[in-house]
Amino acid sequence: MGIEAGDDLFASSTAQRRDGGAGSDASLPPLAVRMRPRSLEEVRGQADVLRPGSPLRRLIEGSGGAAGPLSAIIWGPPGTGKTTLAHLVATAADRRFVELSAVTAGVKDVRAVMDQAARERDLYDRQTVLFLDEIHRFTKAQQDALLPGVETRQVVLVAATTENPSFSVIAPLLSRSMLITLGPLSEQEVAEVLDSAVTDERGLAGELTLAEEARAHLVRVAGGDARRALTSLEAAAGVALDDVAAGSQDEGPVPITLAHVEQAVAHAMVRYDKTGDQHYDVASALIKSMRGSDVDASLHYLARMLEAGEDPRFIARRIVIAASEDVGMADPTALQTSVAAMQAVAQIGMPEARLILAQAVVHNALAPKSNAAYLGINEAIADVRAGRGGQVPAHLRGSGYAGAARLGHGKGYQYPHDAQDAVARQQYLPDDLHGATDYYRPTGRGFEERLAARWAWLKTRLGRD
Repeated sequence: MGIEAGDDLFASSTAQRRDGGAGSDASLPPLAVRMRPRSLEEVRGQADVLRPGSPLRRLIEGSGGAAGPLSAIIWGPPGTGKTTLAHLVATAADRRFVELSAVTAGVKDVRAVMDQAARERDLYDRQTVLFLDEIHRFTKAQQDALLPGVETRQVVLVAATTENPSFSVIAPLLSRSMLITLGPLSEQEVAEVLDSAVTDERGLAGELTLAEEARAHLVRVAGGDARRALTSLEAAAGVALDDVAAGSQDEGPVPITLAHVEQAVAHAMVRYDKTGDQHYDVASALIKSMRGSDVDASLHYLARMLEAGEDPRFIARRIVIAASEDVGMADPTALQTSVAAMQAVAQIGMPEARLILAQAVVHNALAPKSNAAYLGINEAIADVRAGRGGQVPAHLRGSGYAGAARLGHGKGYQYPHDAQDAVARQQYLPDDLHGATDYYRPTGRGFEERLAARWAWLKTRLGRD
């Protein structure tokens, strides 16, 4: 009933604007709410988790039998249908639906829901679905309060989160629930959502039309987020309606053009959460793109982080680490560039810092790669942690104190600068590692190719060949 009333209000408002009136949209629900799917058939995307016989589909369809309804934790980016699926679960089998937001609810609210759910079950044989939005915001104690009700199936918990549940949901709750992962909608699916909103009576009801290039732009900026696409469409529709001259007698649908969309949506949405998965996923993609020598991909992920408001100092630190871990001695100047960039970013700040970061990213992406130093120190640390490496050879021990000579410390030490080529033939490693280690294995790439030849010559001079 509310949807039909909303459509009437929107249509009425459209007519009033054309006539130069000042109709009010205050009571009109957002387009994304009005277009929320009412059945499985209206859901776009998520074909894998909604396939026939899947646990989520059985939950939504209210399938009975020996396998009862299972609680579910739905994980996915914004605008992929988490709330919609929770509402569909609630409508199955005459279930009672209770919604809590982790932003405002506490342990007291959870316990109240559990008590009422028990009464509903005992008195009316009716099951309660508890939808908990943003469960990752719940503390451990708050999540613990859910366990008894989920354990005994007093409630069917449907929890939604945009963050990796492995890090944000307690293990006992995860083990008692299905984990359902949603993905962003494809461009085709977002386009279908837009087309439906333009023509559906709950949406724009054919009062406006959407130009092909405007539709393509909306799809592109949505980033797989259906809610974002509908919100942008509604904003563009408002711009298009404002463009209609007051008193216009044209009664045809109002066209939404690319110019209207660009005016309404200044920037594409960047899917990024500075404290969540996206923070780590995009940062990881930046590092791996530089490591993979794809400079275009590296700049893309750098741009995503910057446009999302990521701290440029964090980005700079990651680039410095990459310069050492992935470029190493194949191009030692990459580390110099990266350190200089980190210092410059701290002094300059945004927006100019983007130029400095871009230069460092390009240097690292195009540089020859070597992880020989990275592997070498890791193997050396592993030996130390395993207890390998005995006493320091006596001739290398400190001899600058009274009594050192009596202990034999420093005896036999050869000062390398006195030797030919400043390389003395003597043992440096502890006895148990001497002749048994090969930590640094230089590659034949970039500057390290020269180091490989020198290290081979040095090992001969040191007596380690």
